[in-house]
Amino acid sequence: MATALVIGGGGQIGRAVIPVLLGHGWDVRVLARHAPAVDGVEAVVGDRDDGGVLDRALGTGVDAVIDVVAYDDRQAVPLLERRDRIGSAVVVSSAAVYVDEHGMGFETDDFGAFPVPVAEAQRTVAPGRESYATGKVALENAWLSSEVPTTILRPGAIHGRGCRQPREWTFVKRVLDGRDVRVLAYDGESRFHTTSTAVIAELARLAVARPGDRVLNAADPDALTVAEIARTVDSVMGVTSRVVRVAGEPVGGVGLTPWAVPRPLVLDMRSAERELGYQAPGGYEDTVGSCIEWLVEQAARGDWRQAFPGFGRMEAMGDFFAYDAEDEFLSGVGHDERHDDRPRR
Repeated sequence: MATALVIGGGGQIGRAVIPVLLGHGWDVRVLARHAPAVDGVEAVVGDRDDGGVLDRALGTGVDAVIDVVAYDDRQAVPLLERRDRIGSAVVVSSAAVYVDEHGMGFETDDFGAFPVPVAEAQRTVAPGRESYATGKVALENAWLSSEVPTTILRPGAIHGRGCRQPREWTFVKRVLDGRDVRVLAYDGESRFHTTSTAVIAELARLAVARPGDRVLNAADPDALTVAEIARTVDSVMGVTSRVVRVAGEPVGGVGLTPWAVPRPLVLDMRSAERELGYQAPGGYEDTVGSCIEWLVEQAARGDWRQAFPGFGRMEAMGDFFAYDAEDEFLSGVGHDERHDDRPRR
């Protein structure tokens, strides 16, 4: 029976990948800081940067390594030094690597003006270690230049159980707080393509069954607008809210969401379909329910900032829960009722 080593098996992507591999007959070994509570999995607990721990995880060799948490090429080097014990690899990168024809992307002052959809041949930032995107490109290059057949996956806005930076919390918290309005910048039409962890798991499963050197986007079947995402979250939680659409960028937190981008990022999934025979495990509305259920469970246990530390870091963008500013806006200061698409009776 083939053996896969999942590095980072305790996080949101790992916990989605492991059961899919187990369900398709793989022996699964996990290297993580904390052992995942999954039956039938061999856990190696420790730091991936520790050579001894890595040697124990690889053992005499594995048929595939699936690395879901590597940041840059420094995480690739120790594994590639042991490449004789790795049959193939799947490495999770990010769509944040893409830039437009002018070099504008995710990490520039002006968000990129990307083609719709973005294919894998789209230009990327240069490799480096000075930022998230440059580090991911360095990671990609290290693996793709190696002798190990490697599939690189580039997801968009990831959602799933176990997320430390759950974008959906923006709307889930509003439901829990009794807010019945969703104020959305850019007329609620921002499209920042979402990616279920179930999508990544299915692509990983197909890739390890058909090793090769390739780069593939990883995204949900449809790139929903932020207004559609808001309605989907509301629907899962059994509520209905009015959506107030605001032209232009967020101001003082009003209209801000983690998907608020001035121009769309839509990922092309045709390469995965063509190369791996990929079929989506479901759309956003089919897969996000599990994530929302988990968010509510975690929030009920205590301080949400401790439960979702990555979301707190994301607040460098601004205040996602600027309720006072929203209320002032809705009371008439700068509010244009034409942007309110609440159904009229």
